[in-house]
Amino acid sequence: MSNSEKILKTISSFIEGGILTSKDIRKELSTDLKFKKDKIISKLDLVSREEFEVLKKIVQKQDSIIKKLQKRKKTKKVKKS
Repeated sequence: MSNSEKILKTISSFIEGGILTSKDIRKELSTDLKFKKDKIISKLDLVSREEFEVLKKIVQKQDSIIKKLQKRKKTKKVKKS
């Protein structure tokens, strides 16, 4: 039996017994979905906005350095010709 089937079976048995209310079910489903969302996000290995911005600045700086070096290389080739 899968996890979702177990959860549904448990919830249905509680409802039949009158133990759970609709608010309890909503809270339980919400909690379950939050855990699943967090699990998926952790598997994706995402970075924070701050980390992204720092890496973006580093890449931009390296890009400008590469462009300057390419220009130098072109001017040296022109001078040799």
